[in-house]
Formats: sequence, structure tokens, C-alpha cells
Amino acid sequence: MEHRSRTSSDVQPSLFYEDAPAAIAWLARAFGFVERLVVVGPVGTVRHSELSLGSVVIFVSSADAGAGRASPRSLPSLHQMICVWVEDPDGHYARAKAAGATIVQELRDEDYGARGYLAEDPEGHRWYFSDYRPGAHWGAG
Repeated sequence: MEHRSRTSSDVQPSLFYEDAPAAIAWLARAFGFVERLVVVGPVGTVRHSELSLGSVVIFVSSADAGAGRASPRSLPSLHQMICVWVEDPDGHYARAKAAGATIVQELRDEDYGARGYLAEDPEGHRWYFSDYRPGAHWGAG
């Protein structure tokens, strides 16, 4: 079987939402993700979807307690944060804020060279959008 790479995304976070269809629409409107594929499940759920933003790909599907998949909305504390590189953090911040995103940390310059902001989506996933690419401070080793 021949394997052909379709994207340059090497890691694809899989996020679970109580209302996955609404989350997909919101992620597109607020953060600029593009809906690429949606596999509909029973009773208006989403079995699998793929959204992209530049070279970033995320999977979004409906929460399913029986499969051990929960939205952050139902968890007692933050369990992860997704960091995404964007070319223009200021423009991205303006778009997200205009769309009503909850800004957890305002746009700022970080000591390690990033310019970015932290937002929370309607179900509690946290997103850090910045112009930072890891590696600048790594030692040879």
C-alpha cells in the first residue's frame, strides 16, 4: 500500500466537544480554521472531522462518555492547551476578539521571543496563538 503525505502536519490534536457542530462553526469564525471533512454520527453528532489553519490540522468530534471522551466543560480543571503558530498574531487576535473569543491572556511579547495571546473556546479548550516556533533556545545536544 502506497503512503502519500497529504499535509505537513505531523501532530493532529483530537478535541472533544459536547456540541461539535457548533464548535466547528465557531473555530472557523473566531480562529480561521477551515472545515475540510466532517463525518456525521448519530443524532447530530460528529464522529470525526478535520479542520486546518495553515499547516495545522486538528480533529474535532463529539464527546462520548462511553468511549472516555469528554469536553473540558465537564472536567474539574484544565488538562491541556494547544499552541498554534500564526504569521500575524495581532491580526489573529483582532479576529478572535471581534468574534467574541474569551481572551484569557491579552496579546503580549514574551521573554522567550514570542508574540501571542491565550484564548478559550466556548467549551473550555485553551488556545495560544503566537509567532513562536520552538527551537531558537535549544542547546546543541
